[in-house]
Amino acid sequence: MKLEELNVYNLAMELGERIWDIVTKWDYFSNDTIGRQLVKAVDSIAANISEGFGRYHYKDKKNFYYYSRGSLFETKTWLLKAYNRKLLNENDFQTFQKEIEILGVKLNNYINSIGKTTNNYK
Repeated sequence: MKLEELNVYNLAMELGERIWDIVTKWDYFSNDTIGRQLVKAVDSIAANISEGFGRYHYKDKKNFYYYSRGSLFETKTWLLKAYNRKLLNENDFQTFQKEIEILGVKLNNYINSIGKTTNNYK
């Protein structure tokens, strides 16, 4: 299996691109403070999935997927800060919250599957 065929990776990539599209429209101060942190956190979700996918041993893989999960939670916090500071509207905020919830479940399921089969590139 290729990385690009991994559903959890594709969901993380899509989330990052959608958040990027919103953050780039914010004013300089908002973008430089919350926006920068939010984009780094959301991009780190897919980046850590990618790095874990490229690791040979399942324990290495799991560590990077755990980092990805941490970045998912960090993203959730930055989205809440952006919403509280009126940088995100209610609809976008709720949509992102739902997507993060779905991504979190899929990521946890993927983490739990690592090491349980002989094919660790699942």
